[in-house]
Amino acid sequence: MKMKLNETKNNLRAKTRRAMIDLLNQELADVLDLGLQAKHAHWNVKGPHFIGLHELFDKVAEELEELTDDMAERAVELGGVALGTIQIISKKSRLSSYPLDLASGQKHVAALSSALANCGASTRRAIDTASKAGDADTGDLFTGVSRGIDKLLWLVEAHAQAID
Repeated sequence: MKMKLNETKNNLRAKTRRAMIDLLNQELADVLDLGLQAKHAHWNVKGPHFIGLHELFDKVAEELEELTDDMAERAVELGGVALGTIQIISKKSRLSSYPLDLASGQKHVAALSSALANCGASTRRAIDTASKAGDADTGDLFTGVSRGIDKLLWLVEAHAQAID
């Protein structure tokens, strides 16, 4: 369903704004899903490294929430609607489903690391897409998102290396 653009004095062409709104909403669905996966890991992790991982996974979810807010607001700034309901996320997210039967810290670290890496790669493609469309601001936003996701991946992977 193609939504009508809201009125704005933003001087980007309507075609570009519409494409960026679609791109922002796609990335929003992925990062919202990623945040929910981090919360799932936070709630369900068990084992000798419980407290460190429990706190780490919560930090990941909190930082992802900040990134999603920026993407959602940019979609609205461009005259669109931020699509962040659970129904939209479940239909649009390109992330693999998070395994529901994990308990060990190492397995949660591996699963969350993979999800972070996949989302980071997708965000880097979004930077290129926004740049090619002529929307430097959205490209810059995605650069910040990419940097944030890469930092979280580093934190999770560093913890994995300490577990070994």
